[in-house]
Order: sequence, then C-alpha cells, then structure tokens
Amino acid sequence: MSVESSSTSVAVTDGQSKNFRKPKYSRFSQQELDAWQPILTPSWAISIFTVIGLIFIPVGLASLFASESVVEVPFRYDDECLPPDYKDDALEYIQNDNINKTCTRNLTIKNKMKAPIYVYYQLGNFYQNHRRYVKSRDDKQLRNKASENDVGSCSPEDYTSTELGHKPIVPCGIIAWSLFNDTYRISSNNKDLVINKKNIAWKSDQLAKFGSDVYPKNFQIGGLIGGARLNESIPLSEQEDLIVWMRTAALPTFRKLYGKIETDIEVNEEVMLVIENNYNTYEFGGRKSLVLSTTTWVGGRNHFLGMAYILIGGVSLLLAVGFLLLYVMQPRPLGDPSYLSWNRNPGSLR
Repeated sequence: MSVESSSTSVAVTDGQSKNFRKPKYSRFSQQELDAWQPILTPSWAISIFTVIGLIFIPVGLASLFASESVVEVPFRYDDECLPPDYKDDALEYIQNDNINKTCTRNLTIKNKMKAPIYVYYQLGNFYQNHRRYVKSRDDKQLRNKASENDVGSCSPEDYTSTELGHKPIVPCGIIAWSLFNDTYRISSNNKDLVINKKNIAWKSDQLAKFGSDVYPKNFQIGGLIGGARLNESIPLSEQEDLIVWMRTAALPTFRKLYGKIETDIEVNEEVMLVIENNYNTYEFGGRKSLVLSTTTWVGGRNHFLGMAYILIGGVSLLLAVGFLLLYVMQPRPLGDPSYLSWNRNPGSLR
C-alpha cells in the first residue's frame, strides 16, 4: 500500500513540475500573431526597381551638378615654402627656431568665391587613426576639472618631468600634444581678409566632451614641443582649434577646418597668403596644403555621392528592363507546380 502511494505522489509531483515549467500561453510566445508575407510578383519587382531608378538618378545628377559648382583652391606649401638652402635638409629648417618660417605666396582666384569661404588645412601621410595615437587621451579629464589627474591612457604625455614637479598635463596625450600649429593670413588689395575662427567646432563636442571649467595646465612646457600651445586663461570648451584637432580622422589624408572668410573673392582676384610654416611633417614624409573652398547644399566638392546615386539608379533601371523583357518573352503563371524539381524529373524519386 505504501509503495503505491509513494509512486502516486511521485507522478503527481512530476506532473506539477511540468506544469510549473510550462510557459504562459500567449499568441506572441506561440508565434501566432498576424503577419504580412508579401509575395514578390514580377510586376511588383519591376515597379520597385523602376521607382528606385527614377528617384536615384535625378538626385545623383543634382548632387553631381552641385558638387561641380563648388569652387576649390588648394595650395600645397610644405615643399613650396622650403628655402632654397634647405631643400635637401628640411629637418634642419623645421627644427631650428632661429630660422624664419614665414612664407608669402600669391594666388590668383580664377572663379568667383561667394562667402562664406571655408579655410582648411590638409595633411597627407598622417595616420591619426593609429591605435596608440587614438587611445592617447582621457575623456574624463577633458570634461571634468576634478579628473585632471586621470592621465592613465595618456603616456608618454601624462606628467611633466621630475625636474618640473611631475605634475599632470591638461590636456594630456599625444593627440593634444601634436596640435597643428601652422598659421595663415590672407589679404587682397592690401586689405586683410579676416578669418573667423568662431563656430568651427561641433557644438556637441563643445558642450559634451570639453568642460567649461577645465583649463590647460603644464601644456607644452617640456623639452620636446609637439605643436601649438594653448592659452591657459581660456577653458577647453572654447579652444575650438583643439576641439577640431581632437576629432581624429579615419584616413591618412584629411582636412580640418581652420576658419571662415565672410567676404566674397571676385574672379581673377589676386590674394596673398602669409603662412607660418611651423608644423613638422618633414620627419615622416607628410604633406601640408591650404585649401580655400565654397560649399553647396551637399557640402564641399564630393563627386562620389552623386556618382553613387546615378550608379544605383542605373543598375535598378537595367534590372527593371531585364525583368520586364523576361516577363514578356517567357511568361509563366505564378506558383506553377510544374516547375518543382520532383514534377520536372518524376523518375528521380523512385
């Protein structure tokens, strides 16, 4: 009698545990929700490809024409601004502080440039995307004054030397240390064209990544100076040249915004460039250029966007025409079971 009762209790317990593990019923858990499963008929496929082509090609043409209307004047000056005596010894020229680095050149603007005219510096063979370079910064230190001692990822530009008190560097890291320090002055008809350096950085970077209570400290005071110095009386959130530089580039050739000219430059107008050639790109075979550029609704000169739209639209139209010809020349009813493999070769199932 006891054996039967124990077996019965085990069966009841097992049934209860199975019911306990059973999930609560719902149409979602049982995948019984209503679903839309469209059947892509030939007419639908042809229509979709046709619409894509008719939309993408005009957009691509408009983008291409807008890009063509951009006026861009590049001027490479790393070799142009080398004095004749230092053509074969560029390192001696750039590293010697006693040599005058001022370079003056004249440019003739062949097309009218309407304001605002954007002034860029372009660097080539400069790998800002290198892993160690990108990691050499501390975002907490840049945002918060209380975190100025957080320099763990900034070596070797984390602390000053022992002789200078071993103090934390703000902003720390190689990115800030290598800040671009060439300067430009542009004039026309004996009048300076003012380069506005306000609002050249992303507002999101100024507000979220660089603190308004964080000021430079112990920056570029060591024996090895990397680039530009910073004004210690201005918070990092207002040091827009630094903010622009700290947004590292993905490719070895890149442009960064230096400023904006708010006046027009007329056709065939001659402008004088006065460049302070301070930044050392000669040691690693880098290139430096000054670029003047206007913009349109698609931004600066960029043919890729328009060509990509035209290419995708053209391929879509070709596919639409191909499917249409195939549908007209070799029509067949939708879902015809005669095209199933076992109906086409019935003997293969034996």
